[in-house]
Amino acid sequence: MSAPVLGKLEWKPAADVPELLAAPVREALGDLPAYAAPIDAELADTAAFCAEYDVPMAASANCVIVLGKRAGEESYAAVLVLATDRADVNGVVRKHLGVRKISFTAQDDAVGRTGMEYGGITPIGLPADWPVLIDEAVVAAGEVVIGSGIRGSKLVVDAAALTKLPTATVLDLAQH
Repeated sequence: MSAPVLGKLEWKPAADVPELLAAPVREALGDLPAYAAPIDAELADTAAFCAEYDVPMAASANCVIVLGKRAGEESYAAVLVLATDRADVNGVVRKHLGVRKISFTAQDDAVGRTGMEYGGITPIGLPADWPVLIDEAVVAAGEVVIGSGIRGSKLVVDAAALTKLPTATVLDLAQH
């Protein structure tokens, strides 16, 4: 992957700017081709980020952490969908995970368990036993902007590379 030309940002190889990555992301990045760019942390939320930096919403993917419960057992998972879509959490995600109840993880819990900042959580560097569920549209989008683990930067990756994460599964997750 060559340096992306996406929005009004100066993308650099992520390995060259480790200060732009949360520790778990730095440790897990390995040889995944990724580029990072600094942003205003106040503009980390997707809509504000896309508007300020001229990045199309269809080239931005959101990662949310969900908590499933069944028979007293709890399980966490990451769900990645394009910013233009919403994940079918109560349908597809719940059934795929085999849980009876599912909800978005509370902010403090998500931050504590991932070691990442809220608004910067990304599928790279999550706990090793968490499923990473990636919507088909994300993979089809090619290069996408995702979080870097901190609010002060973003990553660009070829979404197909995310399918190589150890616990990744590609599903039709989006509500259209």
